[in-house]
Order: sequence, then structure tokens, then C-alpha cells
Amino acid sequence: MSLLVIDNLQVNYGAIKALRGISLKVEPGQIVTLIGSNGAGKSTTLRAISGLVKPASGSILFEGKPIGGAAPHKIVRLGISQAPEGRGIFANLTVAENLALGAFQRRDAGVEADREKALGLFPRLRERFQQNAGTLSGGEQQMLAIARALMARPRLLLLDEPSLGLAPQVTQTIFRIIRDINASGTTILLVEQNANMALDVAHHAYVLEVGEIVLSDAAAKLAQSDEVRKHYLGVG
Repeated sequence: MSLLVIDNLQVNYGAIKALRGISLKVEPGQIVTLIGSNGAGKSTTLRAISGLVKPASGSILFEGKPIGGAAPHKIVRLGISQAPEGRGIFANLTVAENLALGAFQRRDAGVEADREKALGLFPRLRERFQQNAGTLSGGEQQMLAIARALMARPRLLLLDEPSLGLAPQVTQTIFRIIRDINASGTTILLVEQNANMALDVAHHAYVLEVGEIVLSDAAAKLAQSDEVRKHYLGVG
């Protein structure tokens, strides 16, 4: 069974049709990426999965169960969490408090172990554990956003523009950690403006244009497509 199945999903913002009937699948253990220009509908897709916007029509199935239009906290409880575009960290709270909020719905005994695992992935956060999140660098804030999402122990992790505003060296670090997270068993749906990095790390990719999926294939194959190379990779 596919972990996530989206079928003919439409999302409107008033009179604007942000998604015009997209369909996609995410298989367990994969990194799937959505690439496309600004305004293509990539972030809207993640927001619909997270319950932050309600579909006008179509369906979203997670582990075979419909979740379209469900409340965001219920979707987190089902096993989906998101590191949003712009990071969305709580600047006036410490790193420790931000991580605790990521696990706010959990009542199991594994929270402390998962926090240690997250700090192992992001050693800089351990060094700044009692520091206010607003004092962190942009790269450290992105690390915190991902670590906080992992504290929900998701089976599907949604990452929205993790390289946004980061220096190339920091971006390399973030994407190395994304690979590590996936290798540890977490399935990832990645929205990313840096198409080169996204296609390099992903197993499968979808290309969105103006709310519609125009291309879909193995990421390695799309990276060799003349159309993708010209329009999204700056080659040719």
C-alpha cells in the first residue's frame, strides 16, 4: 500500500485555483520531491496534506484512510508532521521548549530517546539547547524546525523549502541530514526550490506548473530530461 495517495486534488483560494486536480503517490521509505516555479502550488499541496487548507474536491489518503479536510492536530496524531516554509520556530522559546512542543501530543515513553536522536542529527542544537530560538542563525533555525517535526515521530515528514535563504555550505549539510533521516526509516515529501539538490536526494519527483502536475518520473530520469534541465536546472 502506498503511504500517501492524492487523487484529483483541487484547492481554491477564493476565485484562485491553486491546485487544479493533482494526483500523486508517496511510497513507504521514499523521498519524493515536488519541484516547480514560485506559485506552482507546491506549498499548497503540503498545506492540504497537513490540514491547513481544505480541499475543494478530490481525496487525500494516508495509509489507506481519508484525511482530506481533517484538523491539523489530528493529522499530526496520525503520523504526519511538517517543517514549514519560513521555519515557523517560536523565537521567544528555547531550543528545548521548541522540541518539547513538537512532541506535545505524545504520551509514550519514547520522547526523551527521540529528542536525543534529533540532537544527534543536529549537534549544533545540543550546544544551544537552552538558548532562545530567535538567537540562532538561519541554518540553525532550519535544523530546529526539522528536529521539532521529528519529535512527533512521523511516518511521513513534510519539508517545505528547507534550503530557503541558506548559504550553499549550510544547504549541503541540511540535505545530508535529510538523507540520514530517510535512511533511518522516515518517508519524506520534499518541496524545494533548489531543483538540483531536490532531484539529487529524491527517489521520485513531480513537476508542478500553475497548479497542475506536468511531469512525473524517477528523480534521476527527470534530472536528465531536456525540459527539466532547461527550465529548472539552468542547463541548456
